[in-house]
Formats: sequence, C-alpha cells, structure tokens
Amino acid sequence: MLSDPASLGIAAASLLLVVGLVAGLGRAIRAAGLAGAGAAGRRLAVIEAVAIDPKRRLVLLRCDGREALVLTGPAGDLLLEAPR
Repeated sequence: MLSDPASLGIAAASLLLVVGLVAGLGRAIRAAGLAGAGAAGRRLAVIEAVAIDPKRRLVLLRCDGREALVLTGPAGDLLLEAPR
C-alpha cells in the first residue's frame, strides 16, 4: 500500500495539508468571533482577586453587568459592597 517512498511522501503531505486546513479553519472561526458562544453567555465572572493574608481574600465579582466586592475567609464570606 505505502511500500514506495513516493506514495509515503504523498500521504505525509496530504496529512499535513489536512491538519493545516483544520488549524486554519479554527483560527478563522475564532477571529470571526464565532467561537466561544458559551463564554459570551456566561453571567458570572471573577474580575480580580487579591490575597489580604494567607486565609483571607478580596474578590471582585461581576454578575449580569453588576459588580460586587466579597471578602472570603475561614470565618465565612462577607459582602462588602453590593450593586446599586
């Protein structure tokens, strides 16, 4: 089937061509903004998180376009600033 070097070279070149076309199509879809439709539909995001000490963190969250500042720690979580 692939006994001679010429047919082996054609098979390898064909494989590289197909892999290149798939990679190019993936990049084109991402560049067009069509990929990540699930990411666009996400409602919750962690904007920033800062460690205050080894056990406590300040976390800025965004949900439905509103932001909230939350202090997390071993004693529980505390909402410091709520959306208005």
